[in-house]
Amino acid sequence: MGLQDNLLSFAFKLTANYDDAHDLLQDTTFKALANESKYVDDSNFKSWVFTIMRNIFINNYRRIVRTQTILDKSDDLYQINLPAVESSETPENQYSLSEVIGEVNKLPEEYRKPFVMHFSGYKYQEIAENMNLPLGTVKSRIYFAKLKLQSQLKGY
Repeated sequence: MGLQDNLLSFAFKLTANYDDAHDLLQDTTFKALANESKYVDDSNFKSWVFTIMRNIFINNYRRIVRTQTILDKSDDLYQINLPAVESSETPENQYSLSEVIGEVNKLPEEYRKPFVMHFSGYKYQEIAENMNLPLGTVKSRIYFAKLKLQSQLKGY
C-alpha cells in the first residue's frame, strides 16, 4: 500500500489519463495480490510491482492495436478500399449491442449504477458523491462490474 502513490504517478505517465491511470493501478494491485506467491523474498518488491504494471499496460496497448488492425486477405485488397461504414448501423451490431445492454442490465443495482455512470463519462469522484459512497467502493464496484461483463461477453 505504501507504493500506491508512486504506482499512480507511473501509471499516469504511461496512460496520460487520470481515470485510465487509476484503472491501471487497480489492475496492478489486483494482479500483485493474486500472484503474491510468485514473489521471491530476496528480490526488490518495488521493481516487481512496477514490472507488473508495465506489463499490464503493454498487454492492454497491444490488445487495442490488434483490435483496430484490419487484415484484408482478399486477392485484390478489396476490403481496404471500401469506404468506412459506421459500425453500429449494421443489424448484427445492433443485435450485439442489445445483448451487451441486456448483460449490463442483469448486473445487481449496486454494480450497474456506478458502471453505467462511469461508462457515460462521469468521473469516479462524481459517482462517489452522487451515490454517497467512498471513492474506493465506487472504483471496486466498477472494476468488478467490468470483470463480470468480460466473463459474460467473452464472444464479443
